[in-house]
Amino acid sequence: MVEARMIALFAGLLGLAVGSFLNVVVYRVPRGESVVNPPSHCPRCDSLVRARHNVPVVGWVLLRGRCADCRLPISVRYPLVELATGLLFAAIALRFDTVAVLPAYLWFAGTGVALALIDLDVRRLPNAIVVPSYPVLLALLAGAAAWEHHWWALARAVIGGAVLFGFYLLVVVAYPAGMGWGDVKLSGLVGGVLAFLSWQTFVIGAFAAFLLGAVVGVAVMLAGRGGRKTALPFGPFMIGGVLLAVFAAAPVASWYGTLLSPSY
Repeated sequence: MVEARMIALFAGLLGLAVGSFLNVVVYRVPRGESVVNPPSHCPRCDSLVRARHNVPVVGWVLLRGRCADCRLPISVRYPLVELATGLLFAAIALRFDTVAVLPAYLWFAGTGVALALIDLDVRRLPNAIVVPSYPVLLALLAGAAAWEHHWWALARAVIGGAVLFGFYLLVVVAYPAGMGWGDVKLSGLVGGVLAFLSWQTFVIGAFAAFLLGAVVGVAVMLAGRGGRKTALPFGPFMIGGVLLAVFAAAPVASWYGTLLSPSY
């Protein structure tokens, strides 16, 4: 138990640092800019961010949400992304009994946060993030399968990724207005990380994306912010579906099984 908490603590600290980098990714990748050069700087006065102000969450608090030089307001989203990524990484570390699978799911969580925010901002899922994640996740899942001597899990991931990719491809061909090609490209990653855990997780995570999209769509209409034809970015729902399934697939399946076979 102590070891699990230490791993979660380390993962959380790593997540804070990754979250700081993700803020750079979310801002620069849609603009076609390098994520490493130039270093972090103020967009108004071009002053470089000092090392002590680059500390996740703490830096924003020390600066009181403003540039140290020109006092340009810094969005509260920056520390929130850092904090949320740290908490997410810690939660994922606590979710799994073995560290073998952690690299794959931490990678997906980090890229998922970036993709969700970019999709919300500019309605895009950049190839620069999605495409390289295929070989990275395949290698990380293969490493986990080798470590645990569970090659069927890897085969299941490949099959699940192909099946979900094929399903999304059919959807976008049949109804192009309802989904984008970026969602199709992301679906293979989603299917892979879900199916690696189990078919049960795969089905729940894939369905959860559409359920979350429907719930948010209804909420948007009830709030008067849109209508039935209002387009919502679907990437965040796909990623949210994965996270929901990773943490809750077993209890959801148990609950559903109880509904189908009630005991009297």
